[in-house]
Amino acid sequence: MSNSTRKRATIWSVLALLLFAAFISACGSDNESGSLTVYSGRSEALVAPLIQRFKEATRINIEVKYAGTPQLAATLLEEGDNTPADVFFAQDPGGLGAVSGLLDPLKKNVLMSVPQWAVSSSGVWVGVSGRARTVVYNTEELTPEDLPDDLTGFTDPEWKGRIGWAPTNASFQTMITAMRAIWGEGKTVQWLEGIQANDPKVYPKNTPIVAAAATGEIDVGLVNHYYLHRFLAEEGQSFGARNYHPSAGGPGAIVMVSGVGILSESDNKGNAQRFVDFLLSEESQRYFVEETFEYPLAAGIPVADGVTPLSEVNNPDLSSAALSDLEGTQSLLREAGVIP
Repeated sequence: MSNSTRKRATIWSVLALLLFAAFISACGSDNESGSLTVYSGRSEALVAPLIQRFKEATRINIEVKYAGTPQLAATLLEEGDNTPADVFFAQDPGGLGAVSGLLDPLKKNVLMSVPQWAVSSSGVWVGVSGRARTVVYNTEELTPEDLPDDLTGFTDPEWKGRIGWAPTNASFQTMITAMRAIWGEGKTVQWLEGIQANDPKVYPKNTPIVAAAATGEIDVGLVNHYYLHRFLAEEGQSFGARNYHPSAGGPGAIVMVSGVGILSESDNKGNAQRFVDFLLSEESQRYFVEETFEYPLAAGIPVADGVTPLSEVNNPDLSSAALSDLEGTQSLLREAGVIP
């Protein structure tokens, strides 16, 4: 190719890039307005910075209602067709499953962008990040070799007064839903009774459980994996607790997804779709890895340093549909006297 030909090719390439950039900019300006109402079962501390990035990038006026996933699911069911929500951003599949009848089917390319265990069987919600259930333990009192292979071992009397749990937490309730699916109702009730007989310390959420394990207030706690890594990031490797993934798997090693769905009655479905796409973008997936220490679900993004790879977590083979019966789990927990 001659020099003049190369120059012409370079000029055309530059022009093409400029035209493409102008097109993208024009498309963006056409859609830089409107509003969006998100019901978020993810805590404000975790996801508000990410939602702010979306707001700044799109200039969409976004309103967020923060509450627990079970509470928001109940609110959506009560509001029905009159809900002001456009998007439900839930902490777990149980909450999404409870309101699946209120959600629109998502686009096929969205559903295919993550592993198929991380989407609803009806295609109305998609997982955007993964969180593994784990046992956090005090490193002065215990080693991994001291811990049982699965959660049934914690019903042994030797654990009396040493366990922490958060029964009202949405992720804990999803773990109980997994128990019901894997073990059946009878064994799940027996496990709950066995843990209660061991006088567990009750906490409102995961963070204080991890802190209590580090100080020796408890020896073990039932939590999600990423809370420990936030403490390690802030306090360093001297922090007195570590995670243990039960080697036998089962419900104590379940990997849950936080997910998102679009309400059928939304008047802002275009903006809602943009929000879903944003949560699955590389920027957001890296945020979940780097800022919240969760598992990315989009391909090609590694986990954070120190986080156990998913390939080393003995995650039971359960569909998301099997984790959707939040109402049944809450009824069982009430009957067992675990929650009010």
